[in-house]
Order: sequence, then structure tokens, then C-alpha cells
Amino acid sequence: MKQLGLLSPLYLALFATSMAFPSTSWAGKVEGAITDEATQMPLEGALISIKELNLKQESGRDGRFFFQDVPKGKYTLIAQYLGGSTYTQSLVVGEVSLINAQIELKGQGLEHIQVVGQRGSLSKSLNRQRAADNLVSVLSADALGNFPDTNISEALQRVPGISIERDQGEGRFVRIRGMAPDYNAVSMNGTRLPSPDSDRRAVALDVVPADLLQSVEVTKTLTPDMDADSLGGAIEVKSLSAFDRDDTYVNVSTEGSYDEMTGSINPKLAGSYSDIFQDNIGVAIAASWYNRDFGSDNVETGGKWSFDEPTKLEEVEQRDYQINRERVGLGANLDFRPNDDNDLFIRTLYSSFVDTETRNGNEIKWEEGALADTPTAAEATRSLKSREEDQAIYSIVLGGESRFDTWTVNYQTSWSRAEADKPRYIGGADFEGEFDDVAYQNSAVPIITAEEGFYSADNYLLDKVEIAESNTVDTMASAKFDLSKTWLLADRPVAVKFGAKYSARTKENQEDIWIFEDFDEQGITEQQLSMSQFAGAQPDYNLGRFGPSIEADPVWSLVNGMDSAAAKDEIESRINDFDIDEDISAAYVMGHIDIDNLRLLAGVRYEHTAMQSQGSGFDESQDDFVSNNTDRSYQHWLPGIHLNYKWSDKTVARASWTNTIVRPTFGQLAPGFLIEQDDEELEASFGNPDLEALEAMNWDISIEHYMGGLGVISASGFYKDITNFIYEADLGGYGKYQDFDKAETFVNGDDANILGLELAYVQEFGFMPEGWKGLIFTSNLTLSDSTAHISWQDDGVQGRDIPLPSQSELTANASFGYENPYVSVRLSAAYKSEYLVEVTELDDAAFDVYQDAHTQWDFVAKSFITEDITIYFKAINMTDEPFYAYTGQNRYNAQYEEYGRTFQLGIQFINY
Repeated sequence: MKQLGLLSPLYLALFATSMAFPSTSWAGKVEGAITDEATQMPLEGALISIKELNLKQESGRDGRFFFQDVPKGKYTLIAQYLGGSTYTQSLVVGEVSLINAQIELKGQGLEHIQVVGQRGSLSKSLNRQRAADNLVSVLSADALGNFPDTNISEALQRVPGISIERDQGEGRFVRIRGMAPDYNAVSMNGTRLPSPDSDRRAVALDVVPADLLQSVEVTKTLTPDMDADSLGGAIEVKSLSAFDRDDTYVNVSTEGSYDEMTGSINPKLAGSYSDIFQDNIGVAIAASWYNRDFGSDNVETGGKWSFDEPTKLEEVEQRDYQINRERVGLGANLDFRPNDDNDLFIRTLYSSFVDTETRNGNEIKWEEGALADTPTAAEATRSLKSREEDQAIYSIVLGGESRFDTWTVNYQTSWSRAEADKPRYIGGADFEGEFDDVAYQNSAVPIITAEEGFYSADNYLLDKVEIAESNTVDTMASAKFDLSKTWLLADRPVAVKFGAKYSARTKENQEDIWIFEDFDEQGITEQQLSMSQFAGAQPDYNLGRFGPSIEADPVWSLVNGMDSAAAKDEIESRINDFDIDEDISAAYVMGHIDIDNLRLLAGVRYEHTAMQSQGSGFDESQDDFVSNNTDRSYQHWLPGIHLNYKWSDKTVARASWTNTIVRPTFGQLAPGFLIEQDDEELEASFGNPDLEALEAMNWDISIEHYMGGLGVISASGFYKDITNFIYEADLGGYGKYQDFDKAETFVNGDDANILGLELAYVQEFGFMPEGWKGLIFTSNLTLSDSTAHISWQDDGVQGRDIPLPSQSELTANASFGYENPYVSVRLSAAYKSEYLVEVTELDDAAFDVYQDAHTQWDFVAKSFITEDITIYFKAINMTDEPFYAYTGQNRYNAQYEEYGRTFQLGIQFINY
């Protein structure tokens, strides 16, 4: 690899030199489109080559290909597509050679099976993967319906090396190679999507309507023309274009789902339409609506254990959630081709996510801690949280491609905005009581046992009510261009590409909090404060006896009659407000040369980051607010080399050396802080605007063998050398926080590394005898081993090794499918191993919080009533797998939550 590092500047120099001399032998173009012979549908990812010149490229999403400036002469054009026959055509190049190539797909002879069935989606994915210069995995839009998944995030967990993070049982965020969502990048139509969450960069992929998609591509080895801000990989969502198909397209579905936890039945509607007008104008529109009532049962300790002998539990809380989520997605896309050399497009997205949540909680605190099965005096707090959160994402992208005689230019500008608004809501209504005999059973899933009075609302009085409202806005604007050129250098195909990008991002967060307390001083009697005045029915809670719930309306009646101005918490309101501006300027140059079956791609990317943050903190020891504004910039040079060697039409080997970065999240950078003083104790919590970006040097090697019919077996190894990784820690008692009892913040770690192996096997058995040829099997396994080092000052430098936070050592997926012209069924499983969530105590691993391993089984069955109409049934989380996190050892609860099963029944109409 060192030799390659020396050669790459030489090749780039040769590229630059050759560009200075005009070419006299290049005289024509070879243009065309690859389509399915039976359906006329465009075939993306077909390998197109001009044999005599060793010129190669893949067909685009509309099946088209373009060879510019081809020398005059007679040649052989070859088109290869997995799952189809090889196309060969002799051609004579003069000025322009137009090709209309058709490939016969091998299948069952039923059109919609070829187009949208398991084989069709598998064929599209494998062809794109085989043709790529770097290591990618592709999920076509058709595949979304072949798995029992309700959104893009859940569908992506079937891709090798991918697992997901769930929120209330729903898949929302994607993990690549076991790495946390904020370590990965998400783009749509070539532009980054902003995040409505105040503290994150990661985008929940359930906000994008699946009916608007053409494909989702996961890139694990970045090339210099790609944004460099990812450690695990980059996810690119490509929305529907009318030119993805050759005729009018209509897709309408309606669905009802049953939630086992709440017994609710929930509706879903979706539809998409596209058409081509006058052969050069394409229009695609899509819409989806989903309204879901569901819930979960939870019990958590938050890691509040005392591990002194004997081990005692200090705090535990029961939680019952009742949730409604309504999603609306809209998109309209326009493509215009004024002539054969220019393509223009507009891509739009509107997504609305309204989350209404009611949470009833019982929190128990034992002053001296409690032994299991030992009744002990405790303080209990019954609480209510009731809020609505409205999230929305808007995006518009304008761009195009122009092909000149010797150059191709791509250009794009975009504007995106994400908002999260929480109108005035109940952040916590707390009713307190004291009891003599409260105990717990089972340290993993604590069950509370208590005297009868514990469950009586008459024994609790209202202590305080927290009311809050907040608003987050994340706005991004960007512009970029790319210039590329291909020619022959010493009879070897050579290409060069360079470009630049500028993006400006602003993240604003504003929050206001009111605390209503000391009710007796305002003439409110104990009888009026009794929980019996606010109590509702007992929740349907499966993890022990719960007691009465708390109704929101009486709480609102109480606080609305009180003085809000006097209740305003100026400290909490101000320290959570911030503005962060982030401007990124980037430029790159890269090129490749083909030497027989080897393609060498090399280049370098430069990124300059300028960041400004504004916020304030409160120092209780000085009884004053302190402004905390930062203005800093940093830059990165990020070289990369990729080798792609095609041993044969069936076998591809790849190797790469790349450099990437991950910028801290906005929650980690937040400038607000709070220093509290209680007698002699000092406690602080704060973000860290001075955090360094994580940097990674990545080494990857892979080999893929594509088998007869549709199948692949592959192995990929990767190693990541990481500096400046970020973790959450309590620095109290260490270094400059020596006088603090607690100092919770985010810090850069010393170094970390990840060593991993990905294995995948995919096979459809169309080559087998009748009765077997309908089978499809897919499986993948990712193994990784990570080590990170953290250190602190305590009578000298102390330190210990930990796993890289949020890094799973093992992720695995498997699915068994069967398909014929009448039915399609698929059973699938997704697994991810435990991973470190938080370092609670720097010097004591016993308090590290881990999320436990998780396995989920899902099932889907379809019946093809006609070529256009399909009825489907889906069963999600068939084994009722819970969420579990633990403290130090698996038997000590940090959080346990159950979600139940979900069943869906729907009907879909697709007309091509």
C-alpha cells in the first residue's frame, strides 16, 4: 500500500499533463439504454463495456450509458446483467452510435414478479453492488415490500453490516458496522438532511415516505468526491424519477395494523404516481399517511446501584407509555431533458411527524438502598409527563448533468429545513409520599411490592409541576459542482474528476421552563393537592402492580390559574438555548486508470470547518449567568486509494485506504452549562464546544463471487484507527474538576480501533428443480472487535480500556423466502450484540451502562390476486423481544421495556 501511496500523485500528474494536449483521434459518442426485453423496464447497474478499448461503466438508474469521445473504428459492445442474458453488439463509431439494448431476464415469466418480487429486487441490488468502484450495498424500493418492515430504517437492517436503533419499538436510526447513528451520514438526492432533534446529527429514516423512493445505497468505503463525515458509512436515499420506468406508474396501498400492547387498530394509506410527457418531461409524486396508537411498559433503575457489599438498589421507576404517532410524507419530483446532452431535475420532500406521548411513572428511592426481597422505608413519587412533539422536514434540490464533447459537469443546489416544536406541555407533575415497607424482586426486571397504602392516591400530595415548551430549527443550504473527463492514456482508459462544495448549517434551540411549587404559600389546601383529585384509571401495565394514573386536565386547570411569570425558571430556560453555525467548504480531485482488469482510483479531499456557537450558563456560586460563545475553525486533508480487480465476470476483489471524520453532535457541542452549589458540594453539567472532530484512517479489503442465477458469496475485512473519539463522562474529582462532586460532560478519548469481518451469502434457487426454484435465502454476519482508551488525572495519569461506545461486536441477519407466480413468503431475523452506552464512572467499569443483545423475528406473506393487485400480511416482533440495558453486569437493570407484537393486513395495487 505504501507503493500505491507514491504512485497516486504520479497518476494525477499524468492526468493533468494529458489534459493540456488536445485529442485528435477521438471522434464519436456511444450512447444507449439497457432495458428488460419482456417489460421494457430500465436496468440499472448493468456492466457496459467496449471490448477493444477496455472502456467500462455501469448503466444509470434509467438504464442509460454514455461513452464520450470514442475513437473512430469498429468495436464490440457488451452488456452484462446478473439474472439476465449477456448482450453483444458490433458497432461502428463515426460521430454518434445510438444503442437500444435489451436483456432477457431469467424468471418465472410473470411480469410483476420480475419487476417487484423478491428476485427483481435482489437482481437490482446485486448488479449495483457488482458494478461499483467501491464497497456498497444497495436496497431497491421493491425490497421494502419483500420484508415485514414498516419503514426504510427497518428495511436497511437486512443489509450486511447494518443494524438499527429503535424508539418505542419502532426502527428509526441506522447503525453501520455496529457504529452509532451519529457516526454515519444520511443524504437524500445528494444533499444532507437536517435533523429535527436538538442534540443530534443523525436523521430518523422513518420520516421519508417509502413510496417516493427508488433505492437506498449504503457506501462503506468513501471516495474523495463524497462528503467525508462518516465513520461507519454513508446512506444515500434516491427518490423516485419518472424515467426509472418507461411508462405510466401507479402504486396505491391501504393497510390496517393491530398493536398487541394496546389493542388498537391503526390505518395507513400510501400512493405514488409517475409519467413521462412528450418523451422528455417526467413527473413523479407520492404521498403517505400513517396514524398509529401504541404503547410500552418500562421499569428502569438508571444505573442507581450501590455495589458495596452487599449490593443494594437505590432507585427504580416504573413507567407506562401511551403513544400516538401520525406521519405524513409528500414529495413531488420533476425531470426535464431538453436534449440528449442535458438532464435537469427538481426533487422535493415534506415530512411531518407528530408524536403525542403520555407517560405515567412511579419512582421509588431508598435512602440507604434496598436489598432484594427486603421491605424498606422509601420515598415514592408518582409523576405524569404529557406532551406533543411536531417534527417536520422540508427539502428542495435543483440540479442537473450536462455532457459536452470531452467533459461532463454535474451541478446541484439545495435547501433543507428541519423543525421540532413542543408546544406548552407537562414536563412533570410530581406527587410524593413516604412508606415504610417497599421492596423489589429480581434485579434484572425489578418488580415492586409494597403495602396497600402505596397504591392509594390519597397518600400522595402534589409537590411540583414542571411546564415547558421548546423549539428546534436546523437549516442547511448547499451548492456543489463536479467536472469529469475520460480518455485514453498510453492505450489505457483514464478518468479525472474534480469539484467543490459549500454548505452552511444553522442549529437553533430555544426552551422555556416553568416550575410551579410551594402551593401552600399560594393558599392551595392539602385536599386540593391530594392525588385523588387528579387520579385516573390504573394503566394496563404488565410488569407488576402500578396503581392509579394521573390525568392531565386537572393539572392544567391548576397551573392555568397560577402566576406563570413568577413560576418561570430563568436558569433552566436560558442554559438550554443555543445557536450553532457550521460552514463547511470542501474541494477534491480524484482519478482512475484501468490496467487490464485492475482499476486504480486515487484522490484527496479537503474540508474546512468554521463553527460559531452562542449560549450561556449559570454559576450558582456566583449567582449569575455567564456567556459562553466560541468561534473556531479546523481543516482536514483526506487522501484515499481504491483498488478494484475483476478476476472474472463473476468475481470482484476490492481494497481501499481512506480517511474520514465525524464532527461532534450538537448536544455534545452545546455551550450551555449549570454549576450548582449545595453547602460544600459542587455539581456541574455542560456541553463542550471545544471538542475535536473524530478522525479515522480506514483499511478495507473484500472479495465477492457472483454465482449462477442470482447469488453472491462475499467476505470483507476492515480496520479503523480512530483518534479523538467522544464519550460521555463524569469528570468530578479529576483534573480541573477536582473540587466538584459531579461534572458531567463530553470529552475526547485518547485513541480507539476497530477490527472487523463481514460475511454474506445470498442465493435464489431458480436453477434448481421444480419445487425448489422458488426459494431465496439471504444471510450476513459482521464481527468486530473495538478497543478505546480513556484517561483522567488522579495523582498522576490514570486510564483504562473500554469498547468503543455504541459499537456492537456482532450483527447478523438472515431471511428465508419462497416465491412463485401466486404467493410470496419471507421469514427474517435481525440480531445485534450488546454495546457500551455510557461511561458513568471514569475509574469503575462496574457502573458502565450497556444495551443488551437484541434479536427480532418478522414475517411477511403475499398473495398475488392479479398481476396488479396484491394482498399482504405482516407479523412484526413475533417473539415479543424486549429492550434491555444493564449496569456493569447483565443481572443489574438499567432499563427494561416491552412493546408487544404488531400485525398488519393490507392490499396494494401496482400498475406499470
